[in-house]
Amino acid sequence: MTAQARPLAIALMGPTASGKTALALAWAQRLGGEIVSVDSALVYRGLDIGAAKPSAAEQAAVPHHLIDVREPWQPYSAAEFATDARRAIQDIVARGRVPILAGGTGLYFHALLKGLSDMPPADAAVRAGIEADAARLGWAGLHAELARIDPAAAARIHATDAQRIQRALEVHRVSGRTISQWRRDAAGRPRLPLHVLKLVLCPHDRATLHERIARRFDAMLQAGFLDEVRRLRALPELRDHPRPLDLPALRAVGYRQAWEHLDGDCDAAQFRERGIFATRQLAKRQITWLRGELDARWFDPQTDMAPLEQALARFLPPPGPPAAG
Repeated sequence: MTAQARPLAIALMGPTASGKTALALAWAQRLGGEIVSVDSALVYRGLDIGAAKPSAAEQAAVPHHLIDVREPWQPYSAAEFATDARRAIQDIVARGRVPILAGGTGLYFHALLKGLSDMPPADAAVRAGIEADAARLGWAGLHAELARIDPAAAARIHATDAQRIQRALEVHRVSGRTISQWRRDAAGRPRLPLHVLKLVLCPHDRATLHERIARRFDAMLQAGFLDEVRRLRALPELRDHPRPLDLPALRAVGYRQAWEHLDGDCDAAQFRERGIFATRQLAKRQITWLRGELDARWFDPQTDMAPLEQALARFLPPPGPPAAG
């Protein structure tokens, strides 16, 4: 099937606070599209304010998919996301509508658009051993171990990204093969049968992005973010969990820092500083991943709206002739 014959989809990618949600909503309303969230925090119920989840009114205005599909104590892998997202996209295309893939989770985009290899499933005993090693050596120490085993993975994964360090070490300990080897094996697998326009929203000036991040974090605080985290802490499944901050949902940026603040580890000013810093670090990791998407086009949401609209217009087929009256 040629690229032109494949159904069309738009991927709106970018770091956090770059304006993806607003643009996805505007385009979906204008084009008759539906939004597929590509965000590892939005899959969890109860993570609303801190995850910048689209409001109930926004979700009512435009159909959204892959939001609120798991409880915050439940696992949800990239492979599960890819399966669910492909099913949602097939349904959207069957309805004659345009899928708009919007988010900033690089692993989810990779799993959806390029596919994942058949890596070993999670192994509770191996994970417990890795967590024990982390308690003894620290995640930086385990990142150094990963660098010896799999330098390519260590270069991709930040030394503070406990979830991805754990998974990379788990795969190696279970299978004897590195996660990079598994990824290379997946390179020849069939990709998503769509013609995808990849667009990256990212301010040219990093200071502008940092300002947007701080402004949004303060808006979240004013909207009741800490009360939201208090409600999460009161859930029996999280209240009684032996290590709640090891759960993927609570590793979401902002939530860990809020949880630690409510535990008394820092005061309100330190919490705000830590939350904004962690969000900046997330944006930095997202930008690093996006630079590897060589077929994506980059636009500044403040200065490049006209070229962005032109890129969209060139991608979409011209409207057909008006119906005979």
